[in-house]
Amino acid sequence: MTATGIPPRPTAGPDAADTARTAAARTAAARPATGPVTSFSDTVAGYVEHLRGDRLLVRTLGGDPVTLELTPATSAQRLRNLGEPHQDVTGRMAEFLVPGALVFSYGPLYYGSPEGPRFQVDHIVVAGGPDTPLPGDAPGWWTGQLRRLAAFYRRSQFGDGPADFGQYRTELRGGGEKPAYGVQETDTISRLVYGMATTYLLTGEEEYLDIAERGCAYLHDHLRFHDPAEDVVYWYHGIEKHPLGERKLFASEFGDEHRSLPAYEQIYALVGLAQTYRITGDPVIRADIDGTVRLFERFYADPRLGGYYSHIDPVTFSPHADTLGPNRSRKNWNSTGDHAPAYLINLYLATGDERHLRMLEHAFDMIVEHMPDRGGPGPFVNERFHADWTPDHGWGWQQNHAVVGHNLKIVWNLLRMQWTRPKREYRALAEELGARLPAIARDAQRGGWYDLMERVPRDGRHAFARHDRKTWWQQEQAILAYLLLAAHTGDTGHLRHAREAAAFYNAFFLDHDAGAVHFTVLAQGIPYAVGNERLKGSHAMSMYHKAELCYLAETYQRLLIHGEPLELWFKPRPDAALPGRRVLRVAPDLLPPGKVHLDRVLVDGEPWTDFDADAMAVRLPDTAGRPTVRVRLRPGPAPVRKGTGR
Repeated sequence: MTATGIPPRPTAGPDAADTARTAAARTAAARPATGPVTSFSDTVAGYVEHLRGDRLLVRTLGGDPVTLELTPATSAQRLRNLGEPHQDVTGRMAEFLVPGALVFSYGPLYYGSPEGPRFQVDHIVVAGGPDTPLPGDAPGWWTGQLRRLAAFYRRSQFGDGPADFGQYRTELRGGGEKPAYGVQETDTISRLVYGMATTYLLTGEEEYLDIAERGCAYLHDHLRFHDPAEDVVYWYHGIEKHPLGERKLFASEFGDEHRSLPAYEQIYALVGLAQTYRITGDPVIRADIDGTVRLFERFYADPRLGGYYSHIDPVTFSPHADTLGPNRSRKNWNSTGDHAPAYLINLYLATGDERHLRMLEHAFDMIVEHMPDRGGPGPFVNERFHADWTPDHGWGWQQNHAVVGHNLKIVWNLLRMQWTRPKREYRALAEELGARLPAIARDAQRGGWYDLMERVPRDGRHAFARHDRKTWWQQEQAILAYLLLAAHTGDTGHLRHAREAAAFYNAFFLDHDAGAVHFTVLAQGIPYAVGNERLKGSHAMSMYHKAELCYLAETYQRLLIHGEPLELWFKPRPDAALPGRRVLRVAPDLLPPGKVHLDRVLVDGEPWTDFDADAMAVRLPDTAGRPTVRVRLRPGPAPVRKGTGR
């Protein structure tokens, strides 16, 4: 077997393979059969080399040649986006199975037959060809997908009427159905708010901004606690709705975090607030974010050794309380690194505040100083630590296992930061991880990225910690990480990884029957609808990662990969808490200096010229209303402008 799990084939080409198979058949015919033919179904992802009769030769993502056997029952379809109709191409396979086309094939793999292992194709998905864009390459692909996601979650949570967050439920079943009673978790509300705000950013459709603002108000009114003595804000875990009323849940209700205030729950409480604040400048939202940041700095931060503790006691607010059990005096990736993608980068984009940049820098400094496994056995970072940053390989469910998505998230976010506060250490770690991870954590036969793996190799390989399934959010991290690696380095290999990850995600995670995105698929791409992983809403899944992928993949593909313009929408309030004299900062993400500029601004549909093209900042008009600000960003240096004003 090869490293990809595919039976080796002769490398001299299809003729040599046929000769070898014929010789094997003659040899087998001369001796008694040793047992029945056995089979199991599997997936092969690869690029077409040629189609000859009923034999399709593809080269897998890992580079292995595989011959696929087509039958009269083989069907084929083109890969489609959410909301698009089924595109059957069974009768036109020769038109699409051309050299260079990326395909996913599924069918039985036979063992024990005289001619050796055989792949028989039941179904083929054509992801794209040499002249057909792969998923995500076509302008508007991700924006269209985000529209469908927002419609699914809007309908599931609120029906067709106004968005009443009193009716929100964390749990959503596979088709979007929700229980009459249950829990409203702060984090999942905020993640839904992020998705709705992001949909408005990319589309300008105001119903989604309305939902986001209603969600922010609900969080402020029902799930926020302001401690006037400490002048900090912290967030309840959630509200339990039951037939006799409701009950506030102060501390976490989940597993290893039970009866504590985990840093990651406080962090993700801000994810929707920060994205909405970018659009509206709402001073109430800004005050809630600032109060929570003070909470992090006063109670989670380690002023002596740096970083942030992972848990604090809900009564004493101490990270060293005995009541925390195995979480006492601990740090982890989430408590230190997740500030950046969840809210802090977006907060810095909105404010330009040096305090936020310093906090970002500190988090990334801690990552590059303490998380790499220098001198260790493999490519994965350490993720859990004692107070002195000694790695903790015995904690809870994680033990000495690597979460693939966390490693990819570190690559992606180090590269974002590298454009704003360049450091050799940031780029070195990102490129080192980016170069080493594909050979270990990517499925080179089927496509996609794995979930949880052993950090320490055994017998020369990193085993799966529990299973070989693939989750939706890990694919997001891979797509974004390799898009930015390609943008930083110009390496087409990195771009190929991003495109292949996007193809796998779009081929297997989109739920064309019920809507939205599957939580998990088996290694072959089949949805895994068991336990909580059958849900479309849960403690682990809301709308955040899916919307973040659509927003940033569209941004990176347009502005950094293809050199195309991108439009965004904002709707600042008249009392907006904005930097300077009502300056709206509209950069979509941390981007390379001088490579993207603000090209055009419309205020309530009329041209507006009072803006800084290089800083991507708009000086708003003096008005008592809420102007709709539509901006167009374009790659390349900004044109010379003479004067400002309308």
